[in-house]
Parts: sequence; structure tokens; C-alpha cells
Amino acid sequence: MNRLSQICVRAIVALSVAWPALSAQQPFSVVEAGIPEMRRALEQKRVTSHELVRQYLERIGMYEDKLHAAITVNPRAFAIADSLDRLRAQGRILGPLHGIPVALKDNIHTTDMPTTGGALAFADLVPPYDATLTKNLEAAGAIILAKTQLTELANWVATGMPGNYNGLNGYGYNPWDPRRDPRENFFDNRPVLTTGGSSSGAGTNVSFWAANVGTETSGSILSPSNQNILVGIKPTVGRVSRYGVIPITADQDTPGPMARTVTDAAIMFGALEGAQPDPNDPATRRCPPPAGRDYTRFLNPAGLKGARIGIPRAFFYEPLPGGRNGRGGLSPAQKQVMDDVIATIKQQGAIVVDPADIPSITTTDSADNFLNWNPCSGLDNAKGMDANCSVVLKYGMKRDFNAWLHSLGSAAPVKTLTALREWNIAHQRANAIRYGQALLDISDEMDTLADRPKYEADRRKDILLAGTNGIDAAMKNNRLDALLFPSVSSAGIAAKPGYPSVTVPYALLAVNMPTGANAYPTGFEPRPAPFNVTFTGMACSEPKLIELAYAFEQATKKRHAPPLFP
Repeated sequence: MNRLSQICVRAIVALSVAWPALSAQQPFSVVEAGIPEMRRALEQKRVTSHELVRQYLERIGMYEDKLHAAITVNPRAFAIADSLDRLRAQGRILGPLHGIPVALKDNIHTTDMPTTGGALAFADLVPPYDATLTKNLEAAGAIILAKTQLTELANWVATGMPGNYNGLNGYGYNPWDPRRDPRENFFDNRPVLTTGGSSSGAGTNVSFWAANVGTETSGSILSPSNQNILVGIKPTVGRVSRYGVIPITADQDTPGPMARTVTDAAIMFGALEGAQPDPNDPATRRCPPPAGRDYTRFLNPAGLKGARIGIPRAFFYEPLPGGRNGRGGLSPAQKQVMDDVIATIKQQGAIVVDPADIPSITTTDSADNFLNWNPCSGLDNAKGMDANCSVVLKYGMKRDFNAWLHSLGSAAPVKTLTALREWNIAHQRANAIRYGQALLDISDEMDTLADRPKYEADRRKDILLAGTNGIDAAMKNNRLDALLFPSVSSAGIAAKPGYPSVTVPYALLAVNMPTGANAYPTGFEPRPAPFNVTFTGMACSEPKLIELAYAFEQATKKRHAPPLFP
């Protein structure tokens, strides 16, 4: 039993002695329970917030050893729940999450728990201020029950680091197949079925809490949502404040909710968004919130009727003609799934525009093709070798990470990115940089003054290829409400202009069996892997995307709980 499991068991034993049991005639289980169900049970006095916390801690105590879904459990969770129960008894309800336990990715500031980013250097960091989104959730009545697993520093440390690994807590595991990879080439305790990253969805998947907040720079909400058969909302950059979130780059970073249903995700999303722009994050002026920040008003089961949905065939569904760029397309099983999905949305009344290809994907001009314009990553794209890649991420990391460290004042364990790299080298024997730190290295060599012209040019090209000649062109040319992508394949192109996506559970597919040196040992059978579908749109289109996602979810209802964690 690991440290977190022991803490949970001790807390349950200590508090259950002092707290009266609920009536045996009115049992309520948190397993797969949605936020509306919990709210009704609380209103009807069939459960208390204290009891919700107790049940969730019990599940963490039972299963955390197998999943590594949490880094920290809030030691004040019961006290907060009791306070919220007292307010409810007095007729005072703070908001839509009153008394509901949720979790935050451990790169989001909390002043009552450490915020580590998964980095050994930040193991004991308790920030001097809460993230704006933490305050928003608490104002809505949420109980911040835990801080979740993540890929270290949101996957901007090393190019070879597996998803959901960090030096502080090791690997996270996937509830759909929580075994270690048995292959000799990968026998370092990594999971056989990737969890996605850099956020973690495992705890929400197995009902450790009602829902969780992840962060995304490029795929880090969508990817773990897909791998855990969860709904994930990756917002327009600026829709949710980033103040108090350990950054990679303000150009692309955004927090967003991960949940088991579109309804739960919509409730969380409204609670995360501020009623007014955050003065600490100018980007929050980009999208005005709906009335009352209530996204549940867009939960329309007939939302697909008459909606124009585009199918970006080239690359995302089918290989490019002549094998250009050497990649693209779907496997036969994935193609069958997407054929079924398209048939379903047609049955629900959607107008399917097929194809609705993305011009910057299909162009034969190499310099203007999005697929040829990647983020600079690894030592092969170090300074002087980065003319043909975008420096936006590595430049932003140098600029914004140093600014974040400065905001910590005397609480900062290190004062600069350079100091962090030096600390990591000095603590290699403690497993500080098991996979190196090439991404930190190429970021730290950036000069935020001298390299600014290159950064600004690359940022313009990012937006041109991904936005103006990319998603914008495909949607405007075809008058679309959304583009429909297999799995979460829109993550990269939508990330650069900061556009929103909503991913919805759909299928479990057999894993393609590798061969040769990477083959599994005889007799080892990987379990099926999750496969979502994703609706993507232009800036500030979350209301429409939520409506489409909800209608699709209600028409299909493919989400179910992982059977290994009852």
C-alpha cells in the first residue's frame, strides 16, 4: 500500500468513528454517479458531502496502488465537506458544485496542498496564491479533493518521456489495462496501454472524484480523455484563466474539464470560467461567457439536427494522394467506426459535408503545408538548427516559466529555468531527469530579446497554417458548425490558433499487434484501447460544440465504466 492509500484509509477510519452513518434504506454510491445525481441526492438528504468524500477516499485507498492517479490528497477534505454540509443545512448553496469533490492537475496552484508539476525540485512547493480557476471552483462550492498525476511539467522536459510519467510519482496507469509493458525494450515500468497525457483521466474514469481539471498546450486534455473514454473540453485559449497554472506558453496553454459525461463537463466548464475577465490573464477578454456561465442550456438532445458537420477526409481519414508526407489515414477498424459515426449523425439530422478538407493539409506547396511545420522539439532542433520548425513552444517556455517562477517570490524552490536545469543535473541519482531534459535545454538557450523576431514570425506562421488557411478556411468555405475528427486527431492543428474541441467516448478497439523487436511476448494479449470522436470549431464556439457533443452522446451512449475497478 503506497503513501496515498495509507493516508486515505487512516482518514476514513478516524472520521467514520465520529460521523453518524447514513440510513441503510437510502444508499447512494459515487461509482459512475454524475454531478446532477449527486446534487439531487444532496438536496434530498440521501447523502452528505462528508459521505461523498468518505466514499471517494475509500476508492482511492482501494485502487490507487494500481493506477497512480493522484499525487496529493487534500488533508482538509473532510473539514471542507463538513463546512459545506452546514451551509446546505442553513439553506445557503454556493453554486453548481456545492459539496461536490473534484480534482486538479498538479500544475494548478492550491495554497492548501503542494503544487509540484511532478518535478522533484517542486516536491514541497506550496504556492503563495491560488490559481484563478481554483478560486472559481471553490466559489462554486467544489471540494478540491486531490491533485492528479501528470506528465512532468506538462510534458515539456524530455522528448523520450512516456505520457503520464514524472520523477516525483513515477508512471500513471490506464484503468482499461493497468498492466506494465512486458516487452524488454519497454521494461521500465511504463504502462502497456498508454494513459494519454500530460493530464490524467484515470481518477475520474474509476470514480476517485466526480470530475477533474486538466491543462492543454497541444493534446493534453484531449489525449487522456480519449485514452480513458471520457468527455474532455479543450477550451478556446483565454476562455479559462491560466493565472496560477505552471506554464509552457501563454500562446497555447489552457485549462479545461474532463468528466464522464458531457453534462458533467459542461457544469465544470461553467464553474471554471470567470464571470469577468481576469486582470492577471489578458487573454480572458477573448470570449464572453454565456448568461450565468451556464453551459447546461446548450445540452440539446436534438442539437445535431440541421447542423453542418465537415469531414476533413485528407490525412485525418484517408492517406494523402501518392503517400505524400508518408502518413495519414485510419486503420480498417477505425475507418469502420468513423463510418458508423457519420451514419449516426446523419440519422440525427446533421448535414454532413464530405469532404471538407483543410487547405493547409492538401496544398502541394511544401512551405505552406501544415504537416511540414512542426514545433521545435529535442536537441535536433536546438538553436541554430531550428529554421524549419516553430520556436513558439520553446521560446514561450523560457519567457513564461521564468515569469511564473518570479511570481512565487520567496516560495520559489529555484529562481530561473537555468537553475532548474542545474538542480536536475545535481539530483540525477534521485531520478530527477530519468529521460533527460532536452526540451528544457532547448528552451533555456532562447534569448527572449534577440530571438523575438524569429518567435513572432513563427507565431504568425502557426496561426496562418493552422487557423487562417487551416480550420478557418475549411469551416468558412463550407459554412460549417464543426469539423468531426477521428479520435483526437485535431489536437495539433487546433492548438496553434487556440481553438476549442470537445471529445466524446465512442469505442474500444483491438490493438494493432507490433512485430519484430517490439512484439509482445508469446501469450500476452493487450486489452482493447479506447477510441473517441472529436468536434472542433473556431474560437469561442464552445456553446455549439457542447450542443453537438451532447446530442451525439445521447444518440450513442457508448461510455461505460472499466470493469477491473468496480
